Amino acid sequence: MAQTPSRSSRMQADSIRSSERGTASTLIVRATQPRPSKVFDTYWRFAYERQEVYFRRLEGRPPQWTTDPILQSHRFTNVYRAADRVSQYLIRHVIYADRDVNEPADTLFRVLVFKFFNRTDTWELLSRAVGNVRWSSYSYRKYDNILTDAIDAGQRLYSAAYIMPTCRTFTGGRKHRGHLRLIATMVADGLADRVSASNSMAEVFAELRTYPMLGDFLAYQYAIDINYSEMTDFSEDEFVVPGPGARDGLRKMFADPGSYCDADLIRWVADKQEVEFDRLGLPFRSLWGRRLQLIDCQNLCCEVDKYARVRHPQVLGASGRTRIKQRYTPNGPPPSPWFPPKWDLNSRIEASATAANCSGTTPGLFSGSG
Repeated sequence: MAQTPSRSSRMQADSIRSSERGTASTLIVRATQPRPSKVFDTYWRFAYERQEVYFRRLEGRPPQWTTDPILQSHRFTNVYRAADRVSQYLIRHVIYADRDVNEPADTLFRVLVFKFFNRTDTWELLSRAVGNVRWSSYSYRKYDNILTDAIDAGQRLYSAAYIMPTCRTFTGGRKHRGHLRLIATMVADGLADRVSASNSMAEVFAELRTYPMLGDFLAYQYAIDINYSEMTDFSEDEFVVPGPGARDGLRKMFADPGSYCDADLIRWVADKQEVEFDRLGLPFRSLWGRRLQLIDCQNLCCEVDKYARVRHPQVLGASGRTRIKQRYTPNGPPPSPWFPPKWDLNSRIEASATAANCSGTTPGLFSGSG
């Protein structure tokens, strides 16, 4: 059964289409301006320090990478979504690993299979068992048998990053069976061609949103993931859908939102990033010249919601949560950064590494300037 996008997501899509706004370079203005709280400054300080941790780790510096006790003790995602370990795996090993995979249906299938489970171990399990994970050679029975055997052996299939709901439209006794059937339905339905023909990220989101189980949060996240591929090429500053954690973060960051909706607030934050970093005296290192995009600012709102539970325990969000669940445990050095080639970042990364090698210095090897 198809789902209808929520009123807020339809309003955002309509707003994007009507304004034809492709970037966040122009500051939006509403009748009543938002009034930031003290957590607003914490947002920028958190973004700066978390990004410093990222670069310090890339530069091979020994722990500790920060003196912030909250960052030392708890796990937070990277400031840039595409730099996170799972996104890096998706980009490098799922989307661009096999250049023979150039059919949109195969690309979409690979992205959806990886993202529904969002766990590298599950992807590698399937890859070892079936070879190339492709729609053109997909067998429900084979994939089901592989995943069922893994469950029976005590292997976890899903990431703990967020809870994947059961797809009640396609039942099968176990959650992964409904998800496999949903993925197959989406690809067989011609979604890849419709996505490739879309004129905006809002349209991709709307297409994804029509499928069962895909609410606003998952549909937006998958639209971003698909946009890493060559199926689409939209600006990440084009469209944003705030998730539950981001909305909680916004409640803490603004004492009064004024006449701004949550999506407006995220765009307002993204528009002001250079001004705010400068105001606070924070020499923020961007992603090799790529400013924070709307998806990054949305994710940062979610991370600051968690961070503020400890830094500002007296400031409560709508959820009322007071603890950060995930503790930080080192899991080896971060992967060498590699991003969608269409972003033109990889040559800058190589140039900065070459310059550092020629000078014989390690600091600055992965400089985010430029």
